[in-house]
Amino acid sequence: MKKRVFSGIKPSGSLHLGNYLGAIRNWVADQDKCENIFCVVDQHAITVDYEPAALRQNVRELVGLYLACGLDPAPCALFVQSHVPEHTELAWLFNCVTPMGWLQRMTQFKEKSDDLREQVSAGLFTYPTLMAADILLYQTEEVPVGDDQKQHVELARDIAQRFNHLFGETFVLPEPVIRKVAARVMGLDDPSKKMSKSTTSDSHGIGLLDPPALIRKKLSRATTDSQREIVFDRERPGVFNLLTIFQALSGQSQEEIEAHFAGKGYAQLKGDLADLVVATLEPIQARYREITSAPEQIDQILAQGVTRLRPLVEATMTRVRCAMGLR
Repeated sequence: MKKRVFSGIKPSGSLHLGNYLGAIRNWVADQDKCENIFCVVDQHAITVDYEPAALRQNVRELVGLYLACGLDPAPCALFVQSHVPEHTELAWLFNCVTPMGWLQRMTQFKEKSDDLREQVSAGLFTYPTLMAADILLYQTEEVPVGDDQKQHVELARDIAQRFNHLFGETFVLPEPVIRKVAARVMGLDDPSKKMSKSTTSDSHGIGLLDPPALIRKKLSRATTDSQREIVFDRERPGVFNLLTIFQALSGQSQEEIEAHFAGKGYAQLKGDLADLVVATLEPIQARYREITSAPEQIDQILAQGVTRLRPLVEATMTRVRCAMGLR
C-alpha cells in the first residue's frame, strides 16, 4: 500500500524558488510512489489582511504552477481548500478539543502577532487547528513540509492523539517529512529570513514566473560577505544560501561545487547560479503559459480532485460526528 501524503501552499503571493525547491519539486519526484493529495490552502490566506481579487488570481496562478511544475492529476488529487467545506467544520471541532496553551506556544503566531495582539484575527490564532484539519481529514500518513512547518505537523499529531483518547480511535497520526537539501531557502536580500511570498522587497526572492533578466538582476544583488573563499559555511549565511540553491539545482555534492568555484569570485557564483535558475524555470514558464491558455481545463481538474476525495472526506466526517455525539 502506498502511503497517503498531504501538503498544500498558501496563495498569499506568487510562488518563488524556495517553494519549488523546498516543496513542489519533491512532490513531483515522489508522485508515483505515494497516494498524493495536494491543496491550495486559500482559507489560510484570509487570516491576515488581503484583497479578494488578488486572492482569486493567486489561487488560479498557483494551480497553474502546480501543473506546470509537473504535478499530474492522475496520481495526484489537486483541489482548493475552500471547495471542501469539511475542512472548516473539522477545524471548529478541533477548536473545541484543543487547549489554548497549545496554540499560544506556536512560534509562527508569536512572530506574526508580535506587537499587534489586539489587532490580529482569531483566525490567525487558530490557524494551526485548521492546518490540523487539512491533514487529518484525509487520514494522512506523511506531510512533506519545510522545517519551519514541522511544529504545525507535530501539533496535528497532538490533536489527533487527544481526539483519539477522548472519543476513540479515529485519526491516523501523521509524520512530517523534511528534505535535507534546500528544505529552507532564505531571502536573497536577507539570508537570516526565509524566502517569503509576502515580502515586498524587489530583491528578496526569485519568482517562478520571473523573466531571465530579472532573475539575473536579483542574483547580482544577493547578499554575500567580504570574504573570498566560496565554501559551504553556515556562519556565512549569504554565501551558504546561494550555494545551497546551486546544490539543489545542480545535484552536485558540496565537494564538487566547492572545487568548481575554487579561486573564483562571487560574480562567477552569481552568474553560474543565474544560468542554472533560468534553465530550470524556462520550461516551467512555457508550460504555465500553455496551461493557463485553457482555464476550463484547470476548473475540470479541480472539480475532479474534489469528487475523487469526497468518499474519504465523508467517511472521516461520519466517524468524527458519531464519535462526538453529533449524529
